[in-house]
Amino acid sequence: KGGSARLIGRTKGGLNSKLHAVCAGHGRPVLLLLTEGQVSDYKGAAILQHLLPKDGTFLADGGYDAAWLRESLKARGMTVCIPPRKTRNTAFPFDKTFSKLKDWRRIATRYDRCAHTFFSAICLAVCVIFYLH
Repeated sequence: KGGSARLIGRTKGGLNSKLHAVCAGHGRPVLLLLTEGQVSDYKGAAILQHLLPKDGTFLADGGYDAAWLRESLKARGMTVCIPPRKTRNTAFPFDKTFSKLKDWRRIATRYDRCAHTFFSAICLAVCVIFYLH
């Protein structure tokens, strides 16, 4: 009915949203992007890759495993740390990560209907978790 988008999309698990983040040292988020749940991780990476630093480490989950993304990041001088997809025959080194944002029930279950309210809750949680502790 007009107005702003809710950024909620259909996925295998139901209605959902995706959060893409660019983090600095110690995993502190400095850039956040919210997309619909059905949006490919590749699209989020394509939007944010030009905002990444020239060197550093790109740490992501298996949804970001694409040859074009790996090549693009290596060309920027970045270390790529993405677990390979199950269909990939080549093994790559990677670290296992844990999402601290999932500890916040309001974010993990997406209680907010409006994208701006949900994104505000994410920003508040990021500030508390990464900048006030």
